[in-house]
Amino acid sequence: MNPAFHSWAAFFAMGGYAFYVWLAVAATLLSLLSLWAHTLWQHKQLLADIQRREAREQRIRQANQAPTQQAKNVAHSQEKTQ
Repeated sequence: MNPAFHSWAAFFAMGGYAFYVWLAVAATLLSLLSLWAHTLWQHKQLLADIQRREAREQRIRQANQAPTQQAKNVAHSQEKTQ
């Protein structure tokens, strides 16, 4: 097996096509990093949205229970006065 490049300088020169090769490598890495960063951002947004929805549902449940509890308290206080 023969090495394709005999020195690091030859490797980085890519046989005279270094500009195109390294531009393609840079574009690929930039695309992958952008995709990774966007995925992380979406993940954080999704978790925040889930937390907001759960907090809203909890507030709705508490609001629905409050009138029931108030009615029980009123009924209990009326029983005590009679």
